[in-house]
Amino acid sequence: MKGTQLGEFEELVLLTIALLYDDAYSVAVVEELGRRLERPMSLGAVHRTMQRLEEKGLVSSRFGEATAERGGRRKRLFVVTTTGEQALQEARRVRNELWAGIPKTAFGTGLA
Repeated sequence: MKGTQLGEFEELVLLTIALLYDDAYSVAVVEELGRRLERPMSLGAVHRTMQRLEEKGLVSSRFGEATAERGGRRKRLFVVTTTGEQALQEARRVRNELWAGIPKTAFGTGLA
């Protein structure tokens, strides 16, 4: 899967897009990430990351219907592509293998 390596923030944004599924647009992703990570998120950083994920073919986007609450503007909605799902599955596999390989005494608490 050349070109689909995920950085940590890309992975978080991609997971959030998957979580929000049919309502994944920039502001919703920022709000969800900020709530879950308990820290403020930059709309610009999230928006750029979503664009980069689309350039990599990990997400696709479409425009939703115009709404009065947005002054007639349409939301750009994102969904995870099959390639994006595969990239997430690979990231999960690697993380799980790493966690499984850590000796119980590695952290000094035996909680690994």
